[in-house]
Amino acid sequence: MKLTISRYNPEKDKVPYDETFEIDDALIKHDTMLLDVLHLVREQDPSVGFRFSCQEGVCGSDGMNVNGKNHLSCITPISTLSQPIIIKPLPGLPIIKDLIIDMSLFYQQYQDVDPFLQTEPLDHEKEHLQSPEERAKLDGSYECILCGCCSTSCPSFWWNPDQFAGPAALLAASRFIIDSRDIKHIDRLKDLDSPTKTFRCRHIQNCTDACPKGLNPSRAIQELKSIMLKDL
Repeated sequence: MKLTISRYNPEKDKVPYDETFEIDDALIKHDTMLLDVLHLVREQDPSVGFRFSCQEGVCGSDGMNVNGKNHLSCITPISTLSQPIIIKPLPGLPIIKDLIIDMSLFYQQYQDVDPFLQTEPLDHEKEHLQSPEERAKLDGSYECILCGCCSTSCPSFWWNPDQFAGPAALLAASRFIIDSRDIKHIDRLKDLDSPTKTFRCRHIQNCTDACPKGLNPSRAIQELKSIMLKDL
């Protein structure tokens, strides 16, 4: 098996370059994940840089671009990938080293949408109750693991990462805007009502295609725009 991995060390390389590694097929099983193969690569060259942590598709730290599509390496079966396997860092953000990117702008956009519930002061005698129907509206909007696969697959985010909030941040914003307990509904909509922050989305749906958790940020952004038109 051959893997071509994008390499870049800013301390000695002027531009990224590709390096090909060969892995003995005898070491590959049907349920081997891409991350397992990267560990085998690292046994050949310990300098290959990539992030990982939980290895269960929960922490979201091992996002990377594989054969042109963003994936989490820990939950991507190697048997599903066509060869040669070409691995690059998630696109659109600065490269720190090899497959490791600087996600500061991604996290800043997420932080800017205030991704937390803002509600009435807590009454210890009465919880902030929701009906089952109100609670059901949140399904599909809170399960994001912030891997960045969606935002870094979006051309609008590539071109304007400092202006366009991106699919992950807008999905999070939508989650609180539709939450019946949140009291900042109009303020949140006004903050997002911008040609660059929200309406830069062109709904090409790369984000939905790339989400490893099966979420649909594109639909959430469309619904967000509809709410803006109705409520502002």
